[in-house]
Amino acid sequence: MVRLLQLELQKLLLNRTSKVLIFISFVLPLLVILLSAIKINFFGFFTLELGELGIYNFPIVWHLTTYFAANFKFFFAIVVVSMIGNEYSNKTIKQNLIDGLSKKEFILSKFYAIIFISLVSTIIIFIIGLILGFIYSSYTEIGIVLSETEFLLAYFIKLVGFFSLCLFLAVLAKRSAFALAFLFVEFILEWIIYLVVLWKTNDDIATKVQNFFPLKSMYKLIDQPGLRIAASKIPDKEEFLHDYAVHWYEIVIVLGWTALFVFLSYRLLKKRDL
Repeated sequence: MVRLLQLELQKLLLNRTSKVLIFISFVLPLLVILLSAIKINFFGFFTLELGELGIYNFPIVWHLTTYFAANFKFFFAIVVVSMIGNEYSNKTIKQNLIDGLSKKEFILSKFYAIIFISLVSTIIIFIIGLILGFIYSSYTEIGIVLSETEFLLAYFIKLVGFFSLCLFLAVLAKRSAFALAFLFVEFILEWIIYLVVLWKTNDDIATKVQNFFPLKSMYKLIDQPGLRIAASKIPDKEEFLHDYAVHWYEIVIVLGWTALFVFLSYRLLKKRDL
């Protein structure tokens, strides 16, 4: 495992484009999150400091930071599809197999890199959440600080699942641009199926069916926190009631898709004549 991971990380770090994209993927969401904690003076009329609005209080800070950071996963997606695209365009995939790397090890090296990148991103978000929470939160008891940290687990699984989908599409398409195009097609296809089911049944059934789709199930792991923040500021919260929790069955669905995408990537590569 360590050998395969080192091999893949070495490839990524030797590629200038990958290094830039990885840097952007890690730094950009953190920079935006940190900038949102700075006081902004609007031409002397009023000063806005999001931290004073309570959005960085424990435990809601875990929900907010993970949801926001997950929106930048597209940069990582480019890195993932490039891992495969570069192998085909540079003919290194055939050389790796000639040098003794099996097709199973080849896919596993990519998957280990996906897990490593997702883990590092999760750790960074955890550190940022702690910093912002201890600066702005009124509640710093250990029980409150660690409550709702399941959002970090959901964030990690969300990244691994999404990047595994990108891995499969990259193996299928062999080219980075085509893989990203297939990702967009997948998004459109999910909504078309949802609309067809909605037309044949009702919104409740259509939504339940849609929640089993790959992209939608990954999105559902961390629901948008906007209404939750609004509810914390409004006395009558009934109209804002929503289930924001991370549920075990949502995690199982995404893990199921992850395993399927990795397996299909291997099967596709195994049957393909390189």
